[in-house]
Amino acid sequence: MQFIANGPEIPNVLLQAHEEGRVVFFCGAGISYPAGLPDFKGLVEQIYRRIGTVFTERERYAFDREQYDATLNLLEPRLPGDGRLAMRCELAKVLETGLGHKDAYDTHAALLHLARNPEDTLRLVTTNFDRMFHAAARRTKQEFHAYTAPMLPIPKNSRWNGLVYLHGRLPEEPDDTALNRLVVTSGDFGLAYLTERWAARFVSELFRNYVVCFVGYSINDPVLRYMMDALA
Repeated sequence: MQFIANGPEIPNVLLQAHEEGRVVFFCGAGISYPAGLPDFKGLVEQIYRRIGTVFTERERYAFDREQYDATLNLLEPRLPGDGRLAMRCELAKVLETGLGHKDAYDTHAALLHLARNPEDTLRLVTTNFDRMFHAAARRTKQEFHAYTAPMLPIPKNSRWNGLVYLHGRLPEEPDDTALNRLVVTSGDFGLAYLTERWAARFVSELFRNYVVCFVGYSINDPVLRYMMDALA
């Protein structure tokens, strides 16, 4: 298992691994910043503004400690009606904005190209929910197969050719089932990585078989924390 973050050794390590077809780019919220889309903290703040509510004392405690997944887990049950779906509908609206921004898709298009091995097989993973990779593919006339959680491929050379939406993907048309499958709250992460473990199994096999290059994450990202807990 190898993690690539930064350092002078990166070019040679990645070049050799890429030539061998062993590099997988693992993409986070940072790649969508040019489109004006937020990181996890900004996403939570915008969801609260759209719903028209403020933090309770417990929610503020979690938010201030950068436990954004736990903050949303506390928010969902106190919303009227189906709070889980209501929160996710607002999340979808936040991530549908800014997609016409100039240069918004450049990074996604480049990653779709870089993530192909010499045999033109695509192996790319994202924890983002937005559909910007699809938009970038249309603009640059690239095609790919998408795997959306929890229906994930086996991360081995003979069993995987496409883009993995590890935590789910926003549907093109209104779809309550797809929204409910998004891994966004601490409860969702617990099921995916610690209880049902389908996400944990995927990342464990991924790290065992490939050189993983993280793009668009911070070291304190909750996604990385859950992955490390699952591997431990």
